[in-house]
Amino acid sequence: MKQNVLVIGASENPERYAFKAIQLLLEHEQNVSAFGLKKGNVGGVEFQTVFPKEQNIDTVTLYVGPQNQGNYIQPIIDLKPKRVIFNPGTENAAFQNKLTASGIAFEEACTLVLLHTNQFDL
Repeated sequence: MKQNVLVIGASENPERYAFKAIQLLLEHEQNVSAFGLKKGNVGGVEFQTVFPKEQNIDTVTLYVGPQNQGNYIQPIIDLKPKRVIFNPGTENAAFQNKLTASGIAFEEACTLVLLHTNQFDL
C-alpha cells in the first residue's frame, strides 16, 4: 500500500540513516516528502526547510534526537499522521505520551528494517 511518508531530519549525507530511508522508501514506491534544516535533495525529493503543513501524511519517520525534537512535537501532532516511527536514538517518552493523548499511533522501530522485512505498511 502506497503511503505518504514524511522524513524529518533529512540529509544529503549518504552515511546518514535519513538519507538511506528516503532512498529505500522511494524504492518501495512510497510517496516521500522530507524536512531538513538545510536545502537538499535525495532521489528527486527536495527537502522542505519550512515545516510542512499538509494534512495527508500517513507516516512520520523521525531522524532527529530527543534533544532536538521540541520544536517539532506540536507541528507533527497538527499533521495528524496515522503513526510516527521513532527510529533508534530518537525515542522520547514525553513526545510519545502526547501522541497517545492525541490519538496518534507510534512505533519504536527502524524504518529500514520495516521496509526490508515487509512490515512497513499500516
